[in-house]
Amino acid sequence: MSHTALIPSHRKPRQSASKSALRAGVAGGVLSTIAVAGAAAPAQAEPVTQTIEMPTITAGLSTTVAASAEATQQVALDLETQAHEEAAATTAAKAAKKAKAEAVRKAEAKKKAEAAAKAKAEAAERASRTAERTTLSAPSGSSSGSSSSGSSASTTSAPVSSSATGSAASVVSFVQMQVGDAYVPGGTGPNSWDCSGLVQAAFRTVGVDLPRVSQSQSTAGTQVGLGNLQPGDILYWGSAGSAYHVGVYVGGGQFVGAQNSSTGVVQRSLDYDMPTGAVRIL
Repeated sequence: MSHTALIPSHRKPRQSASKSALRAGVAGGVLSTIAVAGAAAPAQAEPVTQTIEMPTITAGLSTTVAASAEATQQVALDLETQAHEEAAATTAAKAAKKAKAEAVRKAEAKKKAEAAAKAKAEAAERASRTAERTTLSAPSGSSSGSSSSGSSASTTSAPVSSSATGSAASVVSFVQMQVGDAYVPGGTGPNSWDCSGLVQAAFRTVGVDLPRVSQSQSTAGTQVGLGNLQPGDILYWGSAGSAYHVGVYVGGGQFVGAQNSSTGVVQRSLDYDMPTGAVRIL
């Protein structure tokens, strides 16, 4: 008998094939789960041993936000400044336009006022000249008896014989041909005249270009005395340089002149309206 015959065997009884298969299936499933979990986890992952802090971005973000706000504020200020500048420019343009219009209006008003003043002065001058001539001629008209008949004889418009020759004769002939024409202020012919217009036209026939107004005509030639007159001399009333009336001496103690709107162009004796002085052109 073997020395081990009495020792019970410690071998586990053989399991049945079904239990073995079951255990093998369970073990395989567990291993598969572990394999899947391992595959899903990152390779060689280290165990977490400490807390990881996220980087702080508060300071940078604050600076960016502040800069953006400042830029926005600057843009707003720029837009506001531009709006003020445009408004100021518009206001200035309107003011300039208004000022220009006012200046034009004032200039036109001034021009009209000057024209009216000039016309008024000219009318006053004509009226004064006519009044002076009327005053000078009044004694002849108020004379009676033989004086009246003598005056009538001296105011005849019939031409008198003249000793004038050459250019002087042409001037005398021209003015005598205009006797009976109308007197019109500013008239220069051919059928209406004022005093200086008639004298100017008469001398123009002989190529002499006289000034247009009586003031200038009274100094256009050589001054001569009334006792030394020759046909063709220019007679003037008033002072030399400021004469208010002119005529032409035609000889025989008579003159021709465009007197006023009542008489027109007449030929009369010097004593009808004695001139102040005379100038000789020819």
